[in-house]
Amino acid sequence: MQQFTRPESEEPKGRYLLALSLTAIGVVYGDIGTSPLYAIRECFAGPNGLAVTLPNILGILSLILWSLLLVISIKYLVFILRADNNGEGGILALAALVTPVHATAKGRRWFLVVMGLFGAALLYGDGMITPAISVLSAVEGLSVATPFFDPYIIPITIGILIVLFWFQRRGTSGIGAVFGPVTLVWFLVLSVLGITQILQEPKVLAAINPWYGLEFFLHNGWIGFFVLGAVFLVVTGGEALYADMGHFGPRPIRLAWFAVVLPALLLNYFGQGALLIGNPEDVVNPFYHMAPSWALYPLVILATVATIIASQAVISGAFSLTRQAIQLGYSPRLTIEHTSAREIGQIYLPEINWALLLACISLVIGFGSSGNLAAAYGVAVTTTMVITTVLFYFVAVHRWKWPVLLAALLCGGFLVFDLAFFGANILKVAHGGWFPLLVAALVFTLMATWKRGRELLTNKLRVTAVPVTSFLQGLGKFELKRVPGTSVFMNGNPEGTPSALLHNLKHNKVLHERVVILSVLTKESPRVSKKERVNIEKIEEGVFRLSVNFGFMEDPDIPRALANVTLDDWKFDLAQTTFFLGRETLISTSKPGMARWREHLFIFMSRNARSATAFFSLPPNRVVELGMQLEI
Repeated sequence: MQQFTRPESEEPKGRYLLALSLTAIGVVYGDIGTSPLYAIRECFAGPNGLAVTLPNILGILSLILWSLLLVISIKYLVFILRADNNGEGGILALAALVTPVHATAKGRRWFLVVMGLFGAALLYGDGMITPAISVLSAVEGLSVATPFFDPYIIPITIGILIVLFWFQRRGTSGIGAVFGPVTLVWFLVLSVLGITQILQEPKVLAAINPWYGLEFFLHNGWIGFFVLGAVFLVVTGGEALYADMGHFGPRPIRLAWFAVVLPALLLNYFGQGALLIGNPEDVVNPFYHMAPSWALYPLVILATVATIIASQAVISGAFSLTRQAIQLGYSPRLTIEHTSAREIGQIYLPEINWALLLACISLVIGFGSSGNLAAAYGVAVTTTMVITTVLFYFVAVHRWKWPVLLAALLCGGFLVFDLAFFGANILKVAHGGWFPLLVAALVFTLMATWKRGRELLTNKLRVTAVPVTSFLQGLGKFELKRVPGTSVFMNGNPEGTPSALLHNLKHNKVLHERVVILSVLTKESPRVSKKERVNIEKIEEGVFRLSVNFGFMEDPDIPRALANVTLDDWKFDLAQTTFFLGRETLISTSKPGMARWREHLFIFMSRNARSATAFFSLPPNRVVELGMQLEI
């Protein structure tokens, strides 16, 4: 079976593997590592009102244990991480990996693209809820210490969120080195808290037997099914670890999980179960009740730091996802700032950052507690997990050439759990689950409208464009003055004549001694090698056609890409080059294509998109823009 993994020689080993694994603990497992703050509580103290009895405690713990083993350990760690797109993971990378094989099957390709796009849109809702519920649940620990803090829980949470998002522009390069060690301490504390309780009630270990999980459903019926929505909170970091694969590779992620994260989580969940066996009244906040009174305030501080780290990873993931969407043509150009000179993945998008902050603050104020927010949490992630399983099936069958029956049995088994969790969570829609679905619908509409609008615009320009060969043949009829220097005309259609070139001839009646028609192409792979970066074609004397290729995880820096380009005997020199860009003024019409409201939405996004000059890193003093009107 064909696999898309790094060669064995490139796999990290020894101290480097340990260092990567330590860092992965902080970045990859921050989200799933803070679930003990609220997961057990929501199973019993949530809206389902499950009785705190020994059979129910053992049943819930059994479901948690086998969910972590089957969903995270087997589905994601063993199988999903093998579906990497040249080292990158995440649902957009997975969709880009599977759709090219269906280029001839347009209906199926469209279906897969829409699924991947909607799955990506769902992750924005998760990116809004995770910081809010994580920080809020940590700060709520102050209420366990004293009721004095009750009126200040929400203001303190909002203050922490503002500071968290304010520091995003500084990047994580300075504090990233402490993420791993701090989160490692967090998991060690989780383990110690769990062990101390398990030693007092060792009979809780009986929950390892899966029969208790099955018995839980037999005794509780539909209520047991509803509780699955709360049990799912323990596996909400599955998609995050897949999306972060490109930063570390699968090997460090697997080592960190099986050596540290999984044992710590299980010990803590079983410890909370042991606490409830002896003290059912502590169900309101079992996590903090496991700690002795002297350790409560330090534990609140550590939990707050751990949730900040978890939120940081989710926010960074939203930035990375947005850059992928821009490069793949699903989003207008936005401001992308690099916060590290060494790490290409450390970026900051101010528009996304402040939108997430406003959403988080609104969620904290609107829902008021982490318990209420838990009702909104899970709907987005379960839907994304279902989509990931479906896309993985097509990768296995069409990319890796697995037997259809084998792939269907494996993915069918995954879907049993995915759909069970999805069904339990979809019941939360009326209690807050509508929020991530609303966010996903809005983001999906924006992405689909932008993609469709760009397609209509490209098709219109292609139909009206004059072929380059015809244009060059017609030049012989005119006496044009050739001036020194190089002119670069940006063009989305490599075969057509750029409108900026036609306008330049019409108004200025000159051509430079070297004319370059340049097209920027985004490949459905994360990165492009230096050999594949630039393709040069000489059309005739002094006229060249260049295509510059970038991966969807790369920033399209045109001057850097052209730095080593040689045209005949002339090496690219920025000081002798002028970049000509076409600026379109769009006008909505009733012509077939999109609904009028989508046309107006597309025009609004186009007007507010980042300029091509800044997006392609062109020096402003070397750019000339020529405008034209287009009807869509």
